Amino acid sequence: MATLTHDSANRMRSGLLLALASATSFGLSGPLARGLMNAGWSAASVVAARVLLAGVVLLPLAIPQLRGNWNLVRANAKLITAYGLVAVAGTQLAYFNAVAHMAVGAALLIEYTAPIAVVGWLWVRHRQQPGTATVAGAILGITGLLLVLDVASGLSTDPIGIVWALAAMVGAAAYFVLSAQGVDLPGTVLAAGGLLIGGVTLLLAGVAGIVPLHATTNPVVFADFTTPWWTPVLLIGIVTAAIAYVTGIAATRRLGSRLASFVALTEVLAALLFAWALLGEAPRPIQLLGGALILIGVITVRLGEPETVTVGDPDAQTATAN
Repeated sequence: MATLTHDSANRMRSGLLLALASATSFGLSGPLARGLMNAGWSAASVVAARVLLAGVVLLPLAIPQLRGNWNLVRANAKLITAYGLVAVAGTQLAYFNAVAHMAVGAALLIEYTAPIAVVGWLWVRHRQQPGTATVAGAILGITGLLLVLDVASGLSTDPIGIVWALAAMVGAAAYFVLSAQGVDLPGTVLAAGGLLIGGVTLLLAGVAGIVPLHATTNPVVFADFTTPWWTPVLLIGIVTAAIAYVTGIAATRRLGSRLASFVALTEVLAALLFAWALLGEAPRPIQLLGGALILIGVITVRLGEPETVTVGDPDAQTATAN
């Protein structure tokens, strides 16, 4: 077996940058969605528009990457379908149903325990036992989440809501696990196909009455400015979905599912800062402390990851594939 050192270090750096870009892009979605919902949009309509627009935007980029090799799509049809149904539509539907029965903060807290689920999956499925740094980083990260979401203020819970939130957590974990697979399939193709499948599924769920679908053309009001409805729609589709999913897949294929899932916790901190800038919701000191703990937790997990990758190890392929 050959050991890659310089190339592995470069992939780690680029993977971390891509993961942070993805988390930051995802973090912008909440404040933009809040503005649209305040203007009369339902949450399901926002997400359906978001993922469908992203899929349409990525499609012209994805098709040339196939170079006419449609057999590649057929060979990975199960992966693309699972990505769209579970990682995109399933996660969103589960989260919507969770917040219908419990406080948003509590639902988010449960969903963002996804890195723990990823660690458990890799341990059971691939015998990748977590080291001390991973466990310590997980504790710091979850503690940071508790502070950012201000759990101490009291969050209402409901057994049905908890079940839905756990389903959302499984979907979020599946996002990282599935993103690392199908390494022969360009990430843009996986993202475009999954987003289109997920978007159509959400529309069908709306038609079936599972989630409410309604939108308006009212201007969207933020803290310091008002904008036409289509501006946040374009941003939420292109930036928080198209860019976020593509960079997220690329990051996971460089870092592996475990580290990428922990870096994604910074999305909560990004959402906090964007909410401050767009909605005027200034973070409290305890929330900033929580954000710092999340970052420390991510760094701790990173320090526990191997500096080199051994070619030929099937478990390492998720971290070394393009």
